[in-house]
Amino acid sequence: MEDRMLRLRAVANAALSRYEPLALVVAPLLTLLLARSLHALFLSVREKGIKAAVLGFLIASVKSIPGVSWYIESEKKKVVEKLQSGSKSKRDSWRTELPNIGLGKATIQELEDARNKDIAWQGKCSGTVYIGGSDSENHFALINEAHAMFSHTNPLHQDVFQSVARYEAEVVAMTAALLGSREPASGGQICGNMTSGGTESILLAVKTSRDYMRTKQGITKPEMIIPGSAHSAYDKAAQYFNIKLWRVPVNKDYVADVKRIMRCINGNTILIVGSAPGFPHGVIDPIEELGDLASRYGVCLHVDLCLGGFVLPFAQKLGYPIPPFDFSVKGVTSISTDVHKYGLGPKGTSVVLYRNREIRKHQFVAVTEWSGGLYVSPTMAGSRPGGLIAGAWAAMMSLGLNGYLENTRQMMEVSKKIQKGIEEIPGLFIIGQPHMTVVAFGSNDIDIFEVNDMMTSKGWHLNALQKPNSIHICVTLQHLHVVGDFLRDLRESVKMVKENPGPISGGLAPLYGAAGKMPDRGIVQDLLVEFMDSSC
Repeated sequence: MEDRMLRLRAVANAALSRYEPLALVVAPLLTLLLARSLHALFLSVREKGIKAAVLGFLIASVKSIPGVSWYIESEKKKVVEKLQSGSKSKRDSWRTELPNIGLGKATIQELEDARNKDIAWQGKCSGTVYIGGSDSENHFALINEAHAMFSHTNPLHQDVFQSVARYEAEVVAMTAALLGSREPASGGQICGNMTSGGTESILLAVKTSRDYMRTKQGITKPEMIIPGSAHSAYDKAAQYFNIKLWRVPVNKDYVADVKRIMRCINGNTILIVGSAPGFPHGVIDPIEELGDLASRYGVCLHVDLCLGGFVLPFAQKLGYPIPPFDFSVKGVTSISTDVHKYGLGPKGTSVVLYRNREIRKHQFVAVTEWSGGLYVSPTMAGSRPGGLIAGAWAAMMSLGLNGYLENTRQMMEVSKKIQKGIEEIPGLFIIGQPHMTVVAFGSNDIDIFEVNDMMTSKGWHLNALQKPNSIHICVTLQHLHVVGDFLRDLRESVKMVKENPGPISGGLAPLYGAAGKMPDRGIVQDLLVEFMDSSC
């Protein structure tokens, strides 16, 4: 063996003796650099596609030209200043220090004065406020009173505030019962916790799925697959928890494309996602097909019911054609739903549910080596506001099944009237086939963002969407008596844009339009970050 190694060494030295020593050092380094570049190119093409990868390379090359980056930064600054549109001057009067002498009860008058200067939101906002009527009477007054009674409580201290611990358990159980926990197919072990909102519920579901799949299948480089219409909270979860995110375009009906999602599943996939309905267009993803996919490949499936959790169960009872969406579907491992939307609870209340405790255990954080003692927490927050939990419980108990049924009946009828009214306006079309109370619409004839600006000038606050360019209204109890006003203003806005196309003073249509056409999405992302940084 030793003689053979010596002969090989001699042959190798003889072959390499023809080259300069420097070349022998540089050649492997260049080869390694080339291999790394090719690997990076392969990953970029795999993730973005050939067209996007080539475009990204070209844009990066242009940015390297002297002076180009400076010009881009100066233009971004101009856009951010336009987005702020005068908010800087308002911030100049904001307090930056404690008053020398406390205001005492006069503080309440300051709060009242500031609230009275807010934009008029009653009946004019898409979503935003889901409870009907005035914010100082009826259901508002009830949940405010419940919150005040328990505003000092904290469920972290279960031994002290036992009532709040009970209310959380009952809110979770009542919500689970609406979403299939009583169905035999659910397995009878549905469990969960209350959170601060839909985003936290989604973050917890993603984190729990990641840790569960790491324990179950040993996945250490997790990936998740979501439809293009899925909420941006999944992007946040991917960044927070170091998960590779695949965002798959929806199909022609604007719902999750199951075949495309299937093609993205690999050995690192921990989670796929469906929405019921999706926030942009109000359509329900094919949850049963996604459930089959999750079961077949042994991955988790989260269903986002943040909008639909307190509407779809009642819409089904009312006879609307609602496809399956809850724990009765095999393969669904977790669900998020907001009590502070159609559940009519106080802002900051949501529920995350799991199929069983084996999965939910991976949501908890337990600490054994802290000098402050043994510690365990179920959600992201340690201390939590017991007043909000009590407010959510009060909302659900005061309404009951009959209250939610009646609310759903009214809102579904109003949604259908709005949809029909929009379809009758020449130049507009409905996006997809809305299943509940979100109605999205666009236009092939006029700039829909200019229509949105016109509606804003009339006091409406709708949601601007992209891919495709469109806007939507999320119908709430606030809209029951303004359907005629909304459709009249929309018809007038469409007419005015047709007769006088072009941006209106102070409108955001040019910015939305430019952002949608901008090939470098990194610049758009930078703009959003700069805007947020200057706004808070």
